[in-house]
Formats: sequence, structure tokens, C-alpha cells
Amino acid sequence: VQLQAYGGGLVQTGDSLTLSCAASGRTFSSFHMGWFRQAPGKEREFVATMNWNEGITYYADSVKGRFTISKNNNKNTLYLQMNSLKPEDTAVYYCAISTRSYDRMKAYTYDYWGQGTLVTVSS
Repeated sequence: VQLQAYGGGLVQTGDSLTLSCAASGRTFSSFHMGWFRQAPGKEREFVATMNWNEGITYYADSVKGRFTISKNNNKNTLYLQMNSLKPEDTAVYYCAISTRSYDRMKAYTYDYWGQGTLVTVSS
């Protein structure tokens, strides 16, 4: 599986940005596809994920109400719409796929990762 994340950039506090992640390669009967982020000097943290078949979504408390995860089945693409961005949202954002049905908010359950796209929010 190849995951290509893009859409990052430099924005100001309060701005919006949409990240995309295109998936190609093998397919899975059941999986979650989601977003994690890693700020400088910090551990990778969960942002949002979606059960691809059922469309059920999960969000970290820190982004709930501001970020929206969505998908386009035809394009095999996952999106992360980020609104009301804050400086603390600055990080490299990674998309990932997990074929496991547990701990969907834990990075260790995700076996396939994209290369990351940098989001910088200036104050």
C-alpha cells in the first residue's frame, strides 16, 4: 500500500486548510484510515480516523469540532478539513491505515504510513 499525503502549508491562526491522502496498491476488506501528527520534540499523536466501510469517525478531543475527516471512495482518498487552526496544530501530519479492529486511536495498530505533510500555523 502506498499513501501519499499532501496539502500542508503555512497558514495563520484561525485559517483553514484541507489535507488529502491518496491510497494505492492492495485493498483490504475492512480497515481504518486516519491522521496522526507529530510536532517538533513531541511524540506522534492521534488526530482522527474513519472506518472506511462504515464511515464511522473518531476524533481527538483537541480537534473535535474544528477538524473533519472524510473520504472519496472513487478516488481512494482521505481528507482532513482543518478549521480554526491554532499554533498548537503545527506539526507534520501523517495519514495511515490500520487493518485491526482495536485501539484505532493508537499509532501502533497502523501498519501503513504516508510520508507526512507539514502544517505550520503562525500566531
